[in-house]
Amino acid sequence: MDSARPNHGDPPIRILLTDTNRWALSARLAIGLSESGFQVSIICPAPGHPAQRMRAIGRVYRYRGLRPVESLRRAIEAANPDLIIPACDRSVGHLHRLCAEEKSRSGESSRIAALIERSIGPATSHSIVASRYELLAAAREEGVRIPRTCRIESSDDLARWSEQEPLPWVLKVDGSWGGGGVRILRAAEQAADAMAQLAHMFRAGRAVKRLIVNRDSFWLGSLRQPSQHSVIAQSCIKGRPANCAVVAWQGRVLAMIAVDVAQSDGLTGPACAVRITDNADMRSAAEKIAARLQLSGFFGLDFMIEEGTEAAHLIEMNPRATPPCHVALGRGRDLPAALRAAISGDAVAERPAVTTNSLIAYFPPAPIIPAEMLRECFVDTPIDEPALVKELKDPFPNRTFLYRLLHRITTPARPAEPMRPNRVWTGTAGGAGRSEDEAVAPAPQLGETRPRSI
Repeated sequence: MDSARPNHGDPPIRILLTDTNRWALSARLAIGLSESGFQVSIICPAPGHPAQRMRAIGRVYRYRGLRPVESLRRAIEAANPDLIIPACDRSVGHLHRLCAEEKSRSGESSRIAALIERSIGPATSHSIVASRYELLAAAREEGVRIPRTCRIESSDDLARWSEQEPLPWVLKVDGSWGGGGVRILRAAEQAADAMAQLAHMFRAGRAVKRLIVNRDSFWLGSLRQPSQHSVIAQSCIKGRPANCAVVAWQGRVLAMIAVDVAQSDGLTGPACAVRITDNADMRSAAEKIAARLQLSGFFGLDFMIEEGTEAAHLIEMNPRATPPCHVALGRGRDLPAALRAAISGDAVAERPAVTTNSLIAYFPPAPIIPAEMLRECFVDTPIDEPALVKELKDPFPNRTFLYRLLHRITTPARPAEPMRPNRVWTGTAGGAGRSEDEAVAPAPQLGETRPRSI
């Protein structure tokens, strides 16, 4: 395989990244895309997005929370991209809405609708990737192992589920990310409170708080376009969390990075340290879902690896770029390079692997990573972007006075133990040791049929 760098004398392939949050991922992915020969621009909120501190990004367009779809349309028209890559869940929803509006207005002749479908997959897949339940139902039809899952539309549904399924359960709400819309229930009496908490996520009071404290106007904007936030319940198994970052083109998986989660921010929060692995079940699931939905671009899949059997159970999909998609890890694991080769028709010009260490901590390293683990990690510091390093160490709006004050008042002290009790760490010699405690995870019950369940 040709390992030469891409020919930057070729006409540049223009990428528009979309991000309604101020996540590090979009900035990190921009570096990988730029190194692979793409010309990168981004639409993101201002002020304080890390992309504004970067040399790898050409143009920055303003993403407006109160008029997100209109601002997205204008950015597409101005940037004239060859491909759009969403880096957050909300912008995926905005792309779906924009595609539907354009098709309604101009039919199949819409250039913007065609670009969106080329970038993330056909419009027929949009409602499926937007729904946890529908995505898992489609995966199950393709033979992918999934948890017992039920759509919860009423208190009667929850009551029937509680009669049929042993505890613990997991409740999840659509329109959430980063573990914020997930509740683990270990007693049936917790269900009512958990449902109320999930409903509270989308109320006006929380939207105002997010605007004032987090400088996030998108929650207010979503109140102007109310949508149904479906809830699902999943059964649980004992195991460890894992995930994979995937890039596909027209239904074919181009490259993939699979990881076990070594450390995460709480039971349901995002991973902050991972161990690179190979898992045939995870690859098979990615290939089947990409083919079923004819996906293009980046997406991620979350799994639980069952204790004892090592079977991978798909628990949800992220229809956007996910860590560690930006990390160059050699043959078959350089996602930006694989995407460029598919679009251009050239040989894959993979970047040199940044590390041979299987244990990776995302930058900046989270304080909950035990010091012993961190010493064995490769930390993916963007050393060629010093302004980005500075921004990520003290991000906006976390550095504002109001955010720090409210965080101090409302955040309980973390437990003193060196590791969260739900994570697996394979440490010495690239991942040989293991913590004794493992996660409770959604479990499979395939072959059963019940109303509104999969």
